[in-house]
Amino acid sequence: MTKRPPIFVSACLTGFPCRYDGQGKPNPEIMALVAAGLAIPVCPEQLGGLPTPRSAAEIVGGDGHDVLAGKARVINVVGDDVTVQFVRGAETVAKLARLCGAEVAILQDRSPSCGTSKVYDGSFGRQLRPGQGVAAAKLSELGLEVRAPNVH
Repeated sequence: MTKRPPIFVSACLTGFPCRYDGQGKPNPEIMALVAAGLAIPVCPEQLGGLPTPRSAAEIVGGDGHDVLAGKARVINVVGDDVTVQFVRGAETVAKLARLCGAEVAILQDRSPSCGTSKVYDGSFGRQLRPGQGVAAAKLSELGLEVRAPNVH
């Protein structure tokens, strides 16, 4: 019997209080995947060394691919550069994904770490731009299918 590779999921989607505001964003379908042993919850921002709660952060000058290439930065609302922590978290999640043989990641869209197709633009005005967060970009570069949870 061949075991299916685990799905990586944003830990906040399991209700774990790891978002910047100290809250979770529970999604029943994601919680069921974890409960069935099919998914592994990860929080790249915590794995990168950031505390919870923490100041909201946005990508300035591009998206997660640009951050990984050194062309954009992650800055929090009080002006601190937290790029190093975001990249460290993305690299840690990528190492875990390789170790587990993950092929799919279901991540919280709009997050500077986990955004799958859009992220906030760095203006802190709630403006979105197309692109992926730093961890989503790193997982995509590894060849994982990265997507947001189904919204009903």
